[in-house]
Amino acid sequence: MDKFIYKKAAGITALSANMTDFKYKKHYHKEYAIGVTLRGVQHYTLDGSLQLSYPNGVMLFNPEQAHDGMAHNRAGLEYVMVYIDPQLLLEVSGKKDIVCFSTPIVYDYELKKRVLNLANAILGEKDEAFCSEQLLALSDGLIQTDLSLEGKTDNVLIRKAKDMLHANHILKLDEISMELNLSKFQFIRFFKTHTGITPYQYHLNCKIERAKHLIDNRRDIYAAVAECDFVDLTHLNKHFKRVYGITAFEYMSYLN
Repeated sequence: MDKFIYKKAAGITALSANMTDFKYKKHYHKEYAIGVTLRGVQHYTLDGSLQLSYPNGVMLFNPEQAHDGMAHNRAGLEYVMVYIDPQLLLEVSGKKDIVCFSTPIVYDYELKKRVLNLANAILGEKDEAFCSEQLLALSDGLIQTDLSLEGKTDNVLIRKAKDMLHANHILKLDEISMELNLSKFQFIRFFKTHTGITPYQYHLNCKIERAKHLIDNRRDIYAAVAECDFVDLTHLNKHFKRVYGITAFEYMSYLN
């Protein structure tokens, strides 16, 4: 049976996942997502390329890097992830600029151990100070293994389009494409080429991320429905589950 458990501490969200039939729709996270495959093979498409993470593989996702995900075969899949806000990672690492991972999967015993230590501390509801120490150890491990090599910058038009998609609760393709001096269809093609997802998928993901942020901070699921322009709770739950494996209502129950 598919099972997803979320816990949060020290500003970091940890996920423990065990799945066989579930498939993530293509989506992105605002945070860095760093995880370890424990059992089975993690199968996903990243930047147009198929990736397979085998047991002990450390998976590295940059913020807003679109991907999907599923178990590679019927044997199923077990893994853990930690989601770290880019500004928090900058603070911990002492870096001045946002960096991006140049390699999607690495097999490094020490780095794997540090990811697991942080994930297990959060999932085990250890003291926040202890979780912060494990985050520092992971950050040091990322720097030592030289995984964060280059600055991450968006195409100017893409950055402008993203800002507009974030700002509008209702998707207005005609207005955005006109602002960028492109036809509607040129814009859709241009955006997907540069991000890996369509403007509609990105906009929907923005709404889901906004809803998650409201649930994290206010523990009010109905405010998330209303303020993020979902039709009703069923509508929010449906889309939330495609990204996080559980409904928004189930996610909130893990935070209480």
